Amino acid sequence: MKFDALVSAGGIPQPGETLFEHSQGRSKALIDVAGKPMVQWVLDALSGSDSVRSVVLVGLDESSGLQLKKPLSYVPNHGGMLDNLRAGARKIAELNPKAEYTLIVASDIPTVTPDMVDWVASQLRSDQDDLVYNAIERAVMEKRFPNSMRTFTKLKGMQVCGGDITPAALHIILSHAGPWEKLMAARKNVLKQAALVGFDTLILMLLRALTIDEAARRASKNMGLRGRGVLCPYAEVGMDVDKAHHLEIVRRDLESHSKK
Repeated sequence: MKFDALVSAGGIPQPGETLFEHSQGRSKALIDVAGKPMVQWVLDALSGSDSVRSVVLVGLDESSGLQLKKPLSYVPNHGGMLDNLRAGARKIAELNPKAEYTLIVASDIPTVTPDMVDWVASQLRSDQDDLVYNAIERAVMEKRFPNSMRTFTKLKGMQVCGGDITPAALHIILSHAGPWEKLMAARKNVLKQAALVGFDTLILMLLRALTIDEAARRASKNMGLRGRGVLCPYAEVGMDVDKAHHLEIVRRDLESHSKK
């Protein structure tokens, strides 16, 4: 399957956040990483991916000087995360009315490569899935990026962190009555979040009694979508730049690869 990827680049670090001194009021996606804007590394991976047909970039414009070997469209920043995702999804639907799915890609995972993008894209079963959520095991992340200090969720027999490339059906992004709306409404309310995934699911997760498949199946049922969780073997898919020490890690990593 070929995807029209949706890259979200609307985040702007604020004073007091550790990335502010590196961005100085500009988009986080444009912070320099080993000689390129951070998002350019992501676009390079999408350029080389056999699974990506085109890219819609939300939050930046042509003045950013970004390059892509495939069709690239820009959509201005619409403010919040959900608004940006919807704006990008609308643009994809406008450009390709036959598109049913998109590949949501974060702009702050600069160590990702084309083969990793292809692996994530291949996990979608178009006749069965509305969304595929990727998780990376703690052992995988810490072996590749030992000092990343990510936040991990405890499941049965493992700890995982989330990935930042998500195959998703366009209709669930565009729906105003669907799970995205509910998730965003609940993002700052623990009780609402628990109600969405189910109190039984939350308790079982706290007791470390759920596998990733069971957790995804229960949450999907309660949210009214067909979603699956898969274990991604690539730490790079979850190595997003949230803080200054993450930035230093990816800079060193990509600089060392460039020298080789």
